[in-house]
Amino acid sequence: MLLALDVGNTNTVLGLYQDSALVAHWRVSTHRTQTADEYGVLFTNLFNLHGLSTSQVKHIIISSVVPPVESTLTQVCQSYFKIKPLFVEPGIKTGMPVLVDNPAELGADRLVNAIAAFERYGGPAIIVDFGTATTFDVVSSKGEYLGGIISPGLGISADALFSMAARLGRVDIKRPPKVIGTTTVTHIQSGLYYGYIGLVDGILERMIAEMRDDPRNGSQKPKILATGGLARLIAEDSRYISTIDDMLTLDGLRIVFERNQSSVKAADGKPSRPPKRKP
Repeated sequence: MLLALDVGNTNTVLGLYQDSALVAHWRVSTHRTQTADEYGVLFTNLFNLHGLSTSQVKHIIISSVVPPVESTLTQVCQSYFKIKPLFVEPGIKTGMPVLVDNPAELGADRLVNAIAAFERYGGPAIIVDFGTATTFDVVSSKGEYLGGIISPGLGISADALFSMAARLGRVDIKRPPKVIGTTTVTHIQSGLYYGYIGLVDGILERMIAEMRDDPRNGSQKPKILATGGLARLIAEDSRYISTIDDMLTLDGLRIVFERNQSSVKAADGKPSRPPKRKP
């Protein structure tokens, strides 16, 4: 089995694959100060609850945007899984040209999202990932990463409002019954929800227009994909989001692992070898 970990600023998502099939997946909080043993106990308990054993895992691949956690997770993999993990970082084989000024700056999660989107849906495409930050990533019709946008996430926007406005309390972020609110709570909910849809659709409208003028996309209309914790909430009223794929990042990690399999060491320390082709 392959264990894929996507380490974000707020949450860490784990996916367990048997060949290309997702067997189980979990979402836990990312804690920068948590020890290797604390993570190890947590992961072991998640496996046990599903009747699985950590010994079934033969490979691990990790994408991370939280550098302080990476050494801790490396210890977890070596102590609890007896495996040296493969990190998505500069030098790894991706199969996707990254056409930005400094490819090393691109977040690993954004790259694997783009890889999975092109592999599963083709191009051109725009991937919107609703995480701590909301990111927009563009893939050409030939499978090239062209660039993107980073904006504050909905949770960050809400936190800023609550912390800076003394008389406004925290509310549940959800779709209000109508746009014009009649209580302070619905006023805030409407501003957060419809305001954020305006941000997302406004950016997408401009990106789509710019992509149509880009010869690398062959004047094709891009597919608009969404992933991340708030994707389903925002997509409900978006004019442009057509597809939601909750497992996009995990599938991207699996695809990247498969493209690097010849150089990955198996759990016993011997280089793994691709299966022999039938004559």
